[in-house]
Amino acid sequence: MPVFFATQLECVATFWRIYRRDGVALAFTSHDRALTFGGLRHRAAPGMLPTAIRRSDDFDSDNAEANGALSHDSISDKDLAAGLYDHAHITIGAVNWETMENEIVYAGSIGQVEDDGFAFSTELISAKAQLDTELVPLTSPTCRAEFCGSACGLSESRFSARYAIAGIDFEANAVLIDLPNPINFADGKLRFLDGPQTGVSFGILAAGSQRLTLDRPLYDDGGQAQFIELREGCDHTVETCGARFNNAANFRGEPFLPGNDLLARYPTGR
Repeated sequence: MPVFFATQLECVATFWRIYRRDGVALAFTSHDRALTFGGLRHRAAPGMLPTAIRRSDDFDSDNAEANGALSHDSISDKDLAAGLYDHAHITIGAVNWETMENEIVYAGSIGQVEDDGFAFSTELISAKAQLDTELVPLTSPTCRAEFCGSACGLSESRFSARYAIAGIDFEANAVLIDLPNPINFADGKLRFLDGPQTGVSFGILAAGSQRLTLDRPLYDDGGQAQFIELREGCDHTVETCGARFNNAANFRGEPFLPGNDLLARYPTGR
């Protein structure tokens, strides 16, 4: 394990690694030249400095923020607005720029990216935040399982298909397409197979006869996608699970559990 700051003068720089959910990895360093170690080339970004990182040995989440880490030229405002960096995994550490010895001092994920009109900023969510998750599922009238996930049991490929699109309505943030049963794709997913947003997945907020309204901004850079992959959606009700998907045996909810009003009702005589 390398030791840093043991003497007054040391060749130490900070580095960041960002792993987006679409598979893209970016690496930066506060040094004045690019450094390559750990299989990644860390681009020089001297103006990127993290705030103080507090680490503890208890169950409280470690605190950190990253303002400058989102200001590099390789991170465009369109990518940030499109949510490509939301919930991305991030590691921060120190590196000796002569020996390339390095040590990661923080690991977590990027929270919701915010734009105040002048710059983007985000709070980093420590890996210890996973300790706050509920071990026992809470009751709910709708299904808690992700559609086509492991708890759902249905095959995603069975409800996914490739389609050609007619165009994009950037003002309405919608993809124009002629679908035989568009309502089936409400709450589903859309992934571009070509164009400027190849591989990026979107949630479908609404499905009409000729358009799909998406949950994140679309690029308007002159490029035009031709093909998309669509996966059907589910409203997580027991009626849809049983009648449409014949999957009521895997329903992860309690639709017939009495509510709080009924349980708290005071008994009265007749």
